[in-house]
Amino acid sequence: MHPDTLPPHPALRLRALHYAYPNGGEVVRGVNLDIAPGSVHCLVGRSGCGKTSVLKLAAGLLLPQHGQVLCHGEPVNGPRADMGFVFQRPTLLEWLSVLDNVLLPVSLQRQVRSSDRDMAAQLLKRMGLGAHGQHNPQALSGGQQSRVALARALMGEPKILCMDEPFAALDAITREELQHDLLALCAQQGTSVLFVTHDMAEAVYLGDQVTVMHQGQMGHTLRIDLPRPRAHGVRHSAEFNAVCAQLRQCMDEGL
Repeated sequence: MHPDTLPPHPALRLRALHYAYPNGGEVVRGVNLDIAPGSVHCLVGRSGCGKTSVLKLAAGLLLPQHGQVLCHGEPVNGPRADMGFVFQRPTLLEWLSVLDNVLLPVSLQRQVRSSDRDMAAQLLKRMGLGAHGQHNPQALSGGQQSRVALARALMGEPKILCMDEPFAALDAITREELQHDLLALCAQQGTSVLFVTHDMAEAVYLGDQVTVMHQGQMGHTLRIDLPRPRAHGVRHSAEFNAVCAQLRQCMDEGL
């Protein structure tokens, strides 16, 4: 998408981004992307195509050599309190309780209040972990740890949530449950999501739009017209499978 055609007030805007790692080639080349408020935009592509680098640029974890990132019209020049990031692994601190792990973003900025603890407890309850707040993270399953990481990312009610294949290591049933939970919580908070995945079915289920990346550039973007809220059964519909097939064709064609 050309920058001049972008809508005027996106939640997140990437404009003409270029990035090269030291002593390496350029991994992001002329990337433009626009994410509407409250929407989910998924990036798919083969390993090494630049998806994670784009995600880190969007979150301010990397700074582009050229181009600009805007969050609700404001330049992103580093990590922001109103942007959350969920990594491939939960990265929970084992010396903190589950509840204190969820509260970590708050405790790094200011003193934790009783209202913060109430909100963290409510998020854990929404995740089905209401009885686990005082447990050690190591006592939880992989799926439960991923739920804690998601609750932690949502604790500050971020405007933008950047997610780097957070469910890739989970079994299929747990992954589908977490996808459903993610959509419900983000819809409740009005959070916009940039989600990186290798899984085409995951991208179609989660996304309002899906963009295929190839060799550091943005390729085809598909608009996903499946109704929201997304029911579990939509995965078995002819419409869902048709979109997955279309997405696979876009990946095979490259740019």
